Amino acid sequence: MKPSRNIEGLLEIMAALRDPQTGCPWDVEQNFRSIAQYTLEETYEVIDAIERDDMDDLRQELGDMLLQVVFHSRMAEEQGSFSFADVVEAITTKMIRRHPHVFGDEEARAAGMAKGAWNRIKAEEKAERAARRKALGLAEHGKQGFLDEIPSSFPALTRALKLQQQAAKVGFDWSEATPILDKIAEETGELKAAMTEGKKADIAEEYGDLLFAMVNLGRHLDLDAETALRAANNKFQRRFHFIEEKLKERGRSLEQASLDEMEAIWLEAKKAGL
Repeated sequence: MKPSRNIEGLLEIMAALRDPQTGCPWDVEQNFRSIAQYTLEETYEVIDAIERDDMDDLRQELGDMLLQVVFHSRMAEEQGSFSFADVVEAITTKMIRRHPHVFGDEEARAAGMAKGAWNRIKAEEKAERAARRKALGLAEHGKQGFLDEIPSSFPALTRALKLQQQAAKVGFDWSEATPILDKIAEETGELKAAMTEGKKADIAEEYGDLLFAMVNLGRHLDLDAETALRAANNKFQRRFHFIEEKLKERGRSLEQASLDEMEAIWLEAKKAGL
């Protein structure tokens, strides 16, 4: 088998890897749950390549992400649930339906995207999904409340943002960003009080409330908490590496340096714009 630019080639490779008799033992023994962690990891590696503006890595990582879609689809096809073609059909149907101003008839394209149309279309899709699952005898996984459609498996910062956005749809929201600063101050005070009392569970709860409020502030400032924190992580890493390199120039190691010495170099990194 030779490398191919055609998706059919990738589908054939996955089918061969999953063959119970002649396939790869590791690939054959995998299931949806066992490769879920790799699906998540590949997503983060795509984001990393984007943030580094590395197009060569992005090409590779997008391929790895595509492989995850093909892998899941192949396992689903083996058990008679759906195929890769069904996945493609589902997303193309959704995209065409959600963009009548692009793919609709002449009248729809001329009208443009009407206000509220996106939410109306999504509501129609949700109703159709519920009807389809009911006809198939599939439960809704206990989703009864307004916020239950936000997956609990999301990263915590992302889920906090999605929950806040969902609640905002019905008016449960701050009108502007400034009052949220007061809320953050309030949560900070409650965290300090919990720390004084020393109860671990209360400290953890108040710390979580503070993080939730910070996500809310970011949302009102049109900032994504996950993205902002990744940037802060990268900045910390750059500055710490600067400390490490400066110490090497002085013939010293991180273990040999005092906190005051490291903080002084940290300020150098900060002044240098790292």
